[in-house]
Order: sequence, then structure tokens, then C-alpha cells
Amino acid sequence: MELLDGFDLKILSELQRDGHLTNNELSERVALSPSQCSRRRTRLEAEGFITGYQAQIDRQKLGLDLMVVISVTLATHNRDNAKRFANLVSALPEVLEAYALTGEMDYHLRVVTPDLAGLSRFVNEVLLPHDSVQHVKTSIVLETLKSFEGLPIPARMKG
Repeated sequence: MELLDGFDLKILSELQRDGHLTNNELSERVALSPSQCSRRRTRLEAEGFITGYQAQIDRQKLGLDLMVVISVTLATHNRDNAKRFANLVSALPEVLEAYALTGEMDYHLRVVTPDLAGLSRFVNEVLLPHDSVQHVKTSIVLETLKSFEGLPIPARMKG
């Protein structure tokens, strides 16, 4: 893996802002020839710096009006139970993100549902009955102050 130079970092920054950029548009923004830009983009993808491209979709237009942060404590703390819970979470489309944590709670889930009834079904019919789960605490998101808009890409890398 090569070190990233200023052009690579600019490419990452621009693609993070707009992954829909054509190679010509990207090359103009980072001041490289289209062929050089294409080679660098391909290398950044091959080396795993760019892991994919996706559209940002308005969840509320899809009827997913409720966003909830759910804290989960496992019934027992062993590898098999953690694996059962991880398998459960990975199969649930309502779960947007899941984090294993240190501290009081074992996991935080970011979940979307259409409404309170959907949240109630999710908690009472999916999470709580699962044998790996001991305790669930829900917090409804009232307002999003900041959404993920990309990683803070440095102007240059140390090295």
C-alpha cells in the first residue's frame, strides 16, 4: 500500500462529497489529467480506501418517520451469545448501525421504524424475545443536529 499524497486525499474528499462524479468532473476538481485521476481512483478502490458508493435516501419519504437509538444488554457475556446477537442484528433491515460498546450497555443500535407501533413490535416481538437479550432501553430521536457527511480527510498525511 502506497502512502496517500495530496491528490489522493483530494480525490477521496471530492468523492465523499459526491460519489456520482464522472472521471472528467473529478479530474477537473483535483487538477489532474483524466487518465491519472482514473488510475488513482482505481488504486484507491483496490487498496480499500474507497469501499463503495451509495445514494443517500430520505428515510421519511419512505415512511420511516421514527429514528430510535436502542441500548441493549446481553443476557450472558460469552462469545456464543455475542455471536447470536450479532447474527440477529445483521439480519434486521430496521437496524441501520450497530455498535459493540464498553461500559454499562453492551450495544447501541440505530433503528428506523414507520411509527411507535412499529417500534413496539420491533422491541417486543424481535429484540426482547431473543435468548441473547436481557435488557433493552429505547431513546426516540427528536431532532438530528448533525448527520454523517463523511470522514474528516486531512489536507496531507504524515509520513
